[in-house]
Parts: sequence; C-alpha cells; structure tokens
Amino acid sequence: MKIAVLKEQAPGERRVAATPETVKKFIALGADMAVESGAGEAASIADAQYADMGAKVGSRADTLKGADIILGVQGPDPASLGGAAPGAWLAAGLNPFGERARVDAYAAAGIEALAMEFMPRITRAQSMDILSSQSNLAGYKSVLDAASEYGRAFPMMMTAAGTISAARVFVMGVGVAGLQAIATARRLGAQVSATDVRSATKEQIQSLGAKPIFVENVAGIEGEGSGGYAGEMSPEYQAAQAELVSGHIAKQDIVITTALIPGRPAPRLISAAQVASMKPGSVIVDLAVEAGGNVEGAVAGEIVEIGGVKIIGHKNVAGRLAADASALFSRNLYNFLSAFWDKEAGKPVLDEEIGDAIRLTKGGQVVSARLLG
Repeated sequence: MKIAVLKEQAPGERRVAATPETVKKFIALGADMAVESGAGEAASIADAQYADMGAKVGSRADTLKGADIILGVQGPDPASLGGAAPGAWLAAGLNPFGERARVDAYAAAGIEALAMEFMPRITRAQSMDILSSQSNLAGYKSVLDAASEYGRAFPMMMTAAGTISAARVFVMGVGVAGLQAIATARRLGAQVSATDVRSATKEQIQSLGAKPIFVENVAGIEGEGSGGYAGEMSPEYQAAQAELVSGHIAKQDIVITTALIPGRPAPRLISAAQVASMKPGSVIVDLAVEAGGNVEGAVAGEIVEIGGVKIIGHKNVAGRLAADASALFSRNLYNFLSAFWDKEAGKPVLDEEIGDAIRLTKGGQVVSARLLG
C-alpha cells in the first residue's frame, strides 16, 4: 500500500497533509510512504525530516507512481495526478460544492475522491474532523488579526496616567471557531459577548466568561440543523435578531463573524448600515468571507476600510498558522485511515457510515448523495 503526500499547488497554501510524525505512524502500519520534494517546506518541515522517518522523497511523478492513496490539504488538479494506481483514493479537503467540475474530473480520471470535510459529526469521527481542527486555529488567529489592526490595547490597563478601558469584542456564531475566538479574546483581556441561532450555545458562551446576546420569546430560536450545524431561521426570528444585534454592534470595538451553512452561501449577519453604526477605528473579522461573507462589504483576501471601520477578509486563516495547522490536519488523516486499517488486507477498508458520507466518486461516477441530491 503506497501512500503519496503531495506538495500543495493552490496559491497561498502553506499546509501539508502529512508530517514526519504521521509518516512514521503510517509506515508502522505497513504502508510505503512517498513525499513530494518540498511538500513541507512552507510548514517548516524539511525533506530530510521525512526521509529520516523512512519516506521516499522525490518528484511529483515519482511520488504518484503506483500510489494507492493520495493525501492532500486542498484538492489537487486532476490533470496532475497521472501515474497513480487505478482506483486510487484521494483524501483531502475537496470543496465539493464549490469545485463540482473538479469532482467530475476526478471521477473521469478513475480517482475515488474522499472529501474530508464531509466527515459525519459523530463521536467516533471527532478525531478525523478537519473542519473542527482547522476552525479551532482560525478562531484563535481571527482575534490576533483583529488585535493587530485595532489601534488600541485589548485589556483594561490602570496606569499612573489614567485608565484604558477594555476592548469590547462581539463574536457572532458559536461553533468551534467562535468558541476559540471567545476564549482567545478573553485571554487577551477583552470584554466579550457572543450570539448564535442555537439556544444550546448559551451555556457554552457563559462557561467561557462571555455574555450571551440572544433573542428571547420568538419562535425559531432553536436553530439546530443537521450534523450540529446551524439551520436557517424563521423570518420572525431573523427580524428580531437583526434589531437586537444592530443595537449591540454599534457599541462594539471588534466583531468576529464565523457563520457557515454547508453547501450554501454564508448567511449575511452584518449589513452596511450596521457597519456604518460602528465607531471609527473598530474592526470586523469575517471568517466566512470565502463562502460569500457574513459582512456586507467584506472582500476575500483583502482588508477594506469603510467609514473608518476595517473589515478583515483574510483567506485560508488556519493555513496562516501552517505548522500547527499541518500537524492537526495530518493527524486527522492518520486517525481516519488507521481507524479502518485492515492488517490482513494491508490497507484501509471503509464502513458504510463514514465511507458513504465522504465518498464523492467511485468507478468513474459521482456517487455522493449530497452532490447528486
């Protein structure tokens, strides 16, 4: 069983799908590991470190030749996968809804594409969940990005020259990224509040020492969608939330938005009018900017300033912490493949629950129910 680790080709992508730690573990399972030269360079991993663990380091063609499993962070160009074994698995973050044509091309090339972001949110798959591991880092980094652009200090400071008030931080969307953003802002000494459409998150917000901002007594507050994600809300709830949030946003120094709905554009949480209500010098970080954005006026890959308010729209936020992001991502991939490793067969054998959930293509066809439905 040959496992190939590719160097990422997407612009600005610094992560890598395997580290020396996971290479060593795969070899212990009985796999032959091949790593494309330079694959870990941007994540501070030298080729020699892979070689020291027993991997063969070489060109992309040599790495792919006869590979049974291909590991990536982002989906590689299907045309660049020549030489892999027929029916080879590709396990990576494949952006199936946004890159449907590429998924079709994987099918045409005979690749069995496994979308790691389709991993079901069940207990036994938690250690395989790339969305959670990467969102954790994105939530942390979003607060640091806000702090770097905010022209004031975060904590309250009592000095001989007078007192500096603590920054007010408002987190919208309390998933993995939002919870980490709350925790990080609190560590930096900010006064933190947060909101979410799922009422069950209120206790989580309070447990981190933040103030929950919730609409009360309006139908549709539960907001729990499938798989632990937020669902779409009733019009009555949306109107009540907009009114509540508008009054709160105007008083904030920093706002961080994290709301995503799988397979759909990110919900609009902050309007241009709400941006205009904020004080000059305030900062908004839109973590959903690559999915259309939670904030009106946000631009993917840019920091824009509107009426004195900075809106940060960095792409691939977790990838900007390449070493740690790679360590977690590669462990997700190892945890996934090792959980299904059949020692007698010398390869992983997927079950229906997880296999059917993440498999996009097989036998030259697109087979994912989420894509076909």
